[in-house]
Amino acid sequence: MAVWCSRREFLKRVAGSAAVIAGLNSRCVHAASDAERPPNIVYVLADDLGYGDVSCLNKESKIPTPNIDRLARQGVVFTDAHSPSAVCTPTRYGILTGRYPWRTRLKQGVLYGYSEHLIDPGRLTVPKLLKQHGYHTGCVGKWHLGWDWALEEGESEPNEKTVDFARPIRNGPTTMGFDSFYGIAASLDMPPYVYVENDRCVAPPNEHFPGVKGQAFQRPGPAQEGFEARDVLPTLTRQAVAYIERRAAADAKQPFFLYFPLNAPHTPIVPTDEFKGKSRAGEYGDFVVQVDWTVGQILDALDRHGLAENTLVIFTSDNGCSPMAGFKELADVGHHPSYHFRGHKADIFEGGHRIPFIVRWPGQVRAGAVSSETTCQTDLMATVAAIVGADLPDTAGEDSYSLLPVLLGKELGGPIREATVHESINGSLSIRQGNWKLELCPGSGGWSHPKPKKARELGLPPVQLYDLTQDVGEKENVHDQHPEVVKRLTALLERYVAQGRSTPGVQQQNEGPTSIWGPQGRRLPCADRIL
Repeated sequence: MAVWCSRREFLKRVAGSAAVIAGLNSRCVHAASDAERPPNIVYVLADDLGYGDVSCLNKESKIPTPNIDRLARQGVVFTDAHSPSAVCTPTRYGILTGRYPWRTRLKQGVLYGYSEHLIDPGRLTVPKLLKQHGYHTGCVGKWHLGWDWALEEGESEPNEKTVDFARPIRNGPTTMGFDSFYGIAASLDMPPYVYVENDRCVAPPNEHFPGVKGQAFQRPGPAQEGFEARDVLPTLTRQAVAYIERRAAADAKQPFFLYFPLNAPHTPIVPTDEFKGKSRAGEYGDFVVQVDWTVGQILDALDRHGLAENTLVIFTSDNGCSPMAGFKELADVGHHPSYHFRGHKADIFEGGHRIPFIVRWPGQVRAGAVSSETTCQTDLMATVAAIVGADLPDTAGEDSYSLLPVLLGKELGGPIREATVHESINGSLSIRQGNWKLELCPGSGGWSHPKPKKARELGLPPVQLYDLTQDVGEKENVHDQHPEVVKRLTALLERYVAQGRSTPGVQQQNEGPTSIWGPQGRRLPCADRIL
């Protein structure tokens, strides 16, 4: 009972309105009812889905997304939501830890299928926090945060020749707080091509996956028998639905957290036959339609088992759309995955990290609401802590702010976040506060023009400042017109780095040297080309 009362007291403090408080008090009378327990939480993370790909965010989208639109009608749409990074691995770290990923050893780029674990096993994660408060926790999908493969005797470096696929992995999802896991190690264009259940391969690889014809960067590698790229999204969808069904049958009184990071619409772009031709945006558009179908399968499963009314559903994407979608071909049919934002996946520009973010929570979140609050995916940690009435230790959620007041429709006296930090693939940082966005690099920091090398050749200024209320397309760099803003935001970012946190609390340590100017003395080969 103490957990539920703690939550109610917290909501009284943050909700403010008499109506909300009265509603909470009325439920105190029935503390043992299903409505009294914390909500189930389902977090669906698309992979490389652009802001403009979703029809409820872009009315000119050539891709129908009726199930995502259904979520929007029944919940709140955030129009100024951001991933902490413009690429895969660091964003996933931020979501599960509430900490900016550039504070880790991974100062730029992403991990690969054989990479070692990124999350410190001793760090509090979202699933660990929820387990402390009675939740069952499951992860289905693309992990891409590294884990430690077992190696053959005498070997020290994991690769396809040294890994013992018959032995359990270490420091994977079940170490990081999940009761169960089913999925793949990394992106679907990164070997090894095997499904892993909990801490073991479902089947060891016994053949070589040659890649997908016509798909760039589909790296060859070992695969389990019968592994096909086009089967992965349907398989993961079935596993996620099965998890919901197991939880519905197991214990109606125990809430659950399902983290469902998809492999799509990331490359390889492989819609199954029933989705081909379902959009007006080619195979990429068809694959997005299949992603929308997956969302619909999750919503239908919640409805079928009577769970929808007490389940908080979040739908979002890990970063912007990749150039592998074929921007020219999409533009020829009038489709723009980045909407009216500049850039795309990997970039410091808005198209790299401004992402769809939709939340449905019946009875708590007003249906059809739209919020322009600036948010970051690192905010999940503080938000779920607020929901269950938990106090975060100083060593957790260092960059996480609770969105609960926004979800409950509370009138705010100011922004939830003091400021928000973004990161590009090459480790360039930017900081956003109010209408101002300061970018500490001369170009995109990623894959759009001007790429880092070209920006240096052009002699572009080392900083960029944009007023997003006047210039959401980031076309006019006004750093020289507002030196006081540049100075203020630079100092704020320096403080965030030095303090090891951007939220109030005791100073923490970053892992390794960390600079507001990104990694020093090292350059990724992927900084100037797409991988």
